[in-house]
Amino acid sequence: MYIKKILLAVILVGLLIAAAFAYMVYSTFFVPNTAFNNETAYVYVASDASILELKEQLQPLLKDVDAFETVADRKKYSSNIKGGKYALRKGMNNNDIVNTLRSQNLPVKVSFNNQETLADLAGRISAQIEADSLALLEAFNNADFLKESNLDDNTKLGVYLPNSYEFFWNTGATEFRDRMLKEYNRFWNDERLQKARTRGLKPMEVISLAAIVHKETAKVDERPRVAGLYLNRLKKNMLLQADPTVIYAIKRHTGDFDTVIKRVLYKDLELDSPYNTYKYAGVPPGPITMPDISAIDAVLNPENHDYLYMVANIENFGYHKFAESLAQHNRNKVQYVRWINQQKISR
Repeated sequence: MYIKKILLAVILVGLLIAAAFAYMVYSTFFVPNTAFNNETAYVYVASDASILELKEQLQPLLKDVDAFETVADRKKYSSNIKGGKYALRKGMNNNDIVNTLRSQNLPVKVSFNNQETLADLAGRISAQIEADSLALLEAFNNADFLKESNLDDNTKLGVYLPNSYEFFWNTGATEFRDRMLKEYNRFWNDERLQKARTRGLKPMEVISLAAIVHKETAKVDERPRVAGLYLNRLKKNMLLQADPTVIYAIKRHTGDFDTVIKRVLYKDLELDSPYNTYKYAGVPPGPITMPDISAIDAVLNPENHDYLYMVANIENFGYHKFAESLAQHNRNKVQYVRWINQQKISR
């Protein structure tokens, strides 16, 4: 009888210990451990993050960050942290949190508009993915990449088409660059290539001309007309005489792309630069900005007309007055010059 009591006591103690251990495991793995009130909290985990750095990042979001680390250790996540963007839902337990951080990397929308330099693009992109601006700029300017892609210092800006793209947040600099080149090559499908050939232009020449169209007018509905004008000039072997190219030439010459130039002066037209279309015929050697796709499509699908000249329309700001003859253009220009002088815009 005495031995039976001892055995029963041992069994009871064992059951209590097992129950305590089971409760500890259950509470560590399966009890909700979030401390935020929103339905979802987003976590951006660096690719080289350590478990200590991750714990520090999760501290405001979890009730018991040490319990999270215990589960992360047990599931071997602590030594195999995955960079990326992750969504933690209110009421998640540690097991769910670790599983989410291990396998549910979310894509992010990356967008950029009409940057004039690759440095500007690098800054814009670094605010949206993990890669920093220096690494991005180095990737953009990599000599081997430029050579393999048949690009140079003038054309390298043209392969980045402004749009919205889906990336993982932990995308590296070279991955971003290579993806953009693929998007550029995909953009130039057979239909667009044929249209470019019909205009007598190569793809990068289309981009360069589209950049001028983009700078000349912000009105999307006017871009096919402006594109048609410049294509008419090219057909007649006339100088493009586009003020935006002169402004770009000045910025490139001075190295100051932050300068604001509202008025091109006659002395500016003397600047010796291949981007000065008052001096050099044809399309510039590269784009003066990243043109919108609407501007590229305007060059590929221009309005059919006989216009050769244009000037800003002060009666309908944002648009232009077009002319087929120089005499008509000079009459249109008088009104614009009078207005710009009244505004006292000297530069």
